[in-house]
Amino acid sequence: MDHSIRAFRIHADAKPYRAGIEEMRVEDLSPGEVVVKVAYSSVNFKDALAGTGKGKILRQSPLNGGIDVAGYVAGSTDPAFKEGDQVLCTGCGLSETRDGGYAEYTRLRSKWTIPLPARLTLREAMILGTAGFTAALSLFQMKRNGQTPSMGPIVITGASGGVGSLAIDILTRAGFEAHAISGKVEHFDNLMALGARQCISRKDLYWGQRPLETSRWAGAIDNVGGDMLAGLTRVIHPYGNIASCGLAGAPELATTVMPFILRGVSLLGVASSGTARDIRDQIWKRLASDWKPAHLDRIATREITLEELPAVFDIMLAGGSFGRTLVKL
Repeated sequence: MDHSIRAFRIHADAKPYRAGIEEMRVEDLSPGEVVVKVAYSSVNFKDALAGTGKGKILRQSPLNGGIDVAGYVAGSTDPAFKEGDQVLCTGCGLSETRDGGYAEYTRLRSKWTIPLPARLTLREAMILGTAGFTAALSLFQMKRNGQTPSMGPIVITGASGGVGSLAIDILTRAGFEAHAISGKVEHFDNLMALGARQCISRKDLYWGQRPLETSRWAGAIDNVGGDMLAGLTRVIHPYGNIASCGLAGAPELATTVMPFILRGVSLLGVASSGTARDIRDQIWKRLASDWKPAHLDRIATREITLEELPAVFDIMLAGGSFGRTLVKL
């Protein structure tokens, strides 16, 4: 297959940094066994960092942006995939070491290409995307380390973002009580509609100064890092888990070992991009069944074209986004 396609291409080594719509040939895409006609991608914080150069995401350049993709197989040298199959891929080097989903076509390694689960549409798969996968992987890690609903509520920081809003819905579906921390008080009604039992303004938080304060939650999914994550370590019930999956606030972490050695709190790292295939399959199976969010259409707050990406990146990095943004090809 060799014809011209449109792609949002990033030149990370250019001075000044350059990204925008370009034409390229399918045969010039990163190598892979499966050629996919893209139906949808999505916008994640990582995409905004990559597309603006505000974060060092690309490890080679140039590349097409977009860490998520869902679409139809247009050709495959792997007999496991045939033309017309619906597939998805999140992370796995997309927009880091290989061309991503912001293009009319992309080419994937078959070992990372996921057949679309039976109870998901391509659009739903991209409302979920890396954000939903990360939220579900956070819960998966917490449950694997002993977290149960009977231990008490789980708090989600950065709750109005993509990972946060999906985490509220997924936790609720999985039988947990979800609490939300967000700086966007105007979105509290929306967060409650997704299942949050309590919403707390980021501005009203006071963690206290002691290494251990009165515990408030049984666990946490943290998208923020920095002072927020440090504060959380001091207020989690004994043997609760904190899943660290984002750095929207800051990458630093200043804390003590006291929560870990006196309360048995566990800090779990959630690195969604490089998740092993067997766990990846388990997560997508759950997201299409008992963990499937009940409010996907409410969480999908915006649908855009490739041309509209730069404006959305700026809004996201300025902290102005809510829910999930779909990119429709």
